[in-house]
Amino acid sequence: MAKVSRRRPMAEINVVPYIDVMLVLLVIFMVAAPMLTQGIVVDLPEASSGPLDIDENEATLVVSIKADGSYYINVGEDEQAVPLIKIEAQAKKIIAANRKIKVLVEGDRNLDYGTVINLMNILQTAGAASVGLITEPPQ
Repeated sequence: MAKVSRRRPMAEINVVPYIDVMLVLLVIFMVAAPMLTQGIVVDLPEASSGPLDIDENEATLVVSIKADGSYYINVGEDEQAVPLIKIEAQAKKIIAANRKIKVLVEGDRNLDYGTVINLMNILQTAGAASVGLITEPPQ
């Protein structure tokens, strides 16, 4: 008499291929996540803003945009008109000389939003850690 052997169903799941897929997806997301964030980093206040505490010994770089679209770089007391093309090069030199310099943008209220954002982007490309906006208090 021949012995009939029955196979029992296998109740185990082979998880090795799933781990490989998970690791590939993890690498894809780790590489793709930094590419998804765009924009200019601006620290926005959570409450009404007050005046900045700036020491007289502390260096500040103020870039102004007038209503006619002309750009000015104010370093200390002097103010010089500069075309937009040269602002990045000059700001890069100033920031490289003093890494702790505060960079501020002063724009006319009649300018469009894109002009100010474009300038802020150029200043961040030049190496500014953060770019602040100068405003007047409400009257």
